[in-house]
Amino acid sequence: MTTHKTLIKTEYSRGIFLALTGAFVLSFDSLLIRLAMVDPWTVLFWRGLLMGLTLSLVFYRNCRKLPFWEIKIQGSAALASGILFGVTSTGFVISIINTHVANSVLIFSTAPMFAAIFTRFILKEEIRAGTWLAILAVMAGVAVVFKGSLGTGNLMGDLFALAAAVAVGGNYTILRRRPQIKRTAVVSLGGFATAALAFFWAAPLSPDLSSFMVLGLMGMVQMPLASVLLAVSTRKLSSPEVSLFLLLEAILGPFWVWLALRESPPAMTWLGGLIILITLTLYFAPSLRRDTEVKPAHRV
Repeated sequence: MTTHKTLIKTEYSRGIFLALTGAFVLSFDSLLIRLAMVDPWTVLFWRGLLMGLTLSLVFYRNCRKLPFWEIKIQGSAALASGILFGVTSTGFVISIINTHVANSVLIFSTAPMFAAIFTRFILKEEIRAGTWLAILAVMAGVAVVFKGSLGTGNLMGDLFALAAAVAVGGNYTILRRRPQIKRTAVVSLGGFATAALAFFWAAPLSPDLSSFMVLGLMGMVQMPLASVLLAVSTRKLSSPEVSLFLLLEAILGPFWVWLALRESPPAMTWLGGLIILITLTLYFAPSLRRDTEVKPAHRV
């Protein structure tokens, strides 16, 4: 096996690891929001502002420039990515405010489908039949998770959830197409965009000390780390594949809440989560197994 093929397989495995780790870290989002004990707009404001400032410092340390410089270098693609990061975060939270949580998550689970559509028709990349089947299976798993809890939600909330899903698919497609874009910079810009929008409805000084500690954990560690890992993984995986990992939050999120707050999810949550985990395992395991079988190449 050639060195080139070995490198491709290794990079694919690294992409899986990055996306899986990013989704795992992101799955604590629901629990931290609950522990913050403040309104969603205030959560968005502090999470976005702290994320923007934290990643700005990281970007400046590495590049000696502010994240806004990336827009000058990479143009509209970097600006669009930053805005879409903000739209995703804001749209999802607004949807939760205005409709049932089940509606929001189920609609948001269509993100891999939009990523696949954008990848096929914008990037002109061929989407494997297995990817389409995995998307459908994972969406079925999410549907099972929320079966019986779906109600008649507010139309505006449903539309914002749909906007968030489209934003995720579009953003990962942009990042896939422009691998040279600094991921730290655009995630930072997304944080600032979220904070700017949430400022008009937030009560920034309302949280107490314990709430600020949780918000600090979210804004300076959890969300920056999760967002950057997922964004970087688009250099090694297709945008539909990266989007699939986001759906792990549908099962891991309720699990962390149960573990910390003893709120037991219904049995259907475990069944749906099992479908999701089995689907992702069957989809990615063959590639990982081939990678482990590849020995360091010493022949060309």
